[in-house]
Parts: sequence; structure tokens; C-alpha cells
Amino acid sequence: PRYKPLAATDFFGDGRSARPEVEGTVARGHLRIDSARFAGKAGDADVDVFPFPITRADLLRGQQRFNIYCSPCHSRIGDGNGMVVRRGFRQAASYHTERLISAPIGHFFDVMTNGFGAMPSYAARVQVDDRWRIAAYIRVLQLSENAKIEDVPPDRRAELEKAPEPAKPEVLR
Repeated sequence: PRYKPLAATDFFGDGRSARPEVEGTVARGHLRIDSARFAGKAGDADVDVFPFPITRADLLRGQQRFNIYCSPCHSRIGDGNGMVVRRGFRQAASYHTERLISAPIGHFFDVMTNGFGAMPSYAARVQVDDRWRIAAYIRVLQLSENAKIEDVPPDRRAELEKAPEPAKPEVLR
């Protein structure tokens, strides 16, 4: 028989049409058996590798999500001086400190998932794989502030070392 939600019934002994969940039931899409991917942990320690290969598309998505969710406090360059902080909110962490540069990648995932200090959890707002993409983009920001010319592939170095062309003024008409 078909019942309206939560309608009374004589069909079941307890009089309820809505049946209790079977013990151990997991909602579709919520089976979290891979603790590295869904918690950023291997045992009690933060993981130091990504649970999937990071592509350029992942980094671009991570940048987009970072700019939406993280930059208001951490700023677009990750120095902890975002717009919210400049308006009086508590100082956010800078990703460019030695402590966070050397932190395992799972640390950033864990903080986004569970919150830390004044930062709330973003688990309900940011999907699992997007949290990993944001963590990857945080690594990009860290590398951008601490890069050496040796980090650049030899075939691309000349491009960076040549002097930039002077700006050409635009004539407005």
C-alpha cells in the first residue's frame, strides 16, 4: 500500500507508515570508508598525499572555490589579511608561515572539514573533492611566495628572465 508521509496505519504493528531505518543504513553518497579521502587522515595522522591525481582543471577549480570561501579571511594571496580581517575580524592564518608550509596536506583538508579556532567547518558548504582542490591551490600559493628559478623547468626560464615590454599607453577617444 501507498501512504502519505507519517500517516497512521493498521498495516504495521506499531501503527506507523514511516518505517525506522535499518541499523547500519548509510544514505546514498555518504559511505565514507576511505579515511584518507574523507577525513584527510591515515590513522590519527594527517595524510601527506592527495587521494587523487591533481590536474590543472583541479587547480583552477580549487582557485575558484578558494576565492569564494577562503579569500574573505585569508586574502587571495593567502597572507591572512582578507577583507573580513581588514574590517576588524580576528586575524586569519597566513599560509606562508613555516608551520603551514611544512604542514601535511591533510591538515588543510581537516581544518576545512572540522574548523579550527575562529574558523567554522566548511564541510556542509564545500564538497569533499573541492576541499582537496582548495588544499592543492593553497600549496600553489605557498610555492608562489617561495619559488626559486630552479623550480621552473629549464625550457621556461628564459621566458621569465627576459625583461618585460614597457606598457603602451592607451589613448581614450
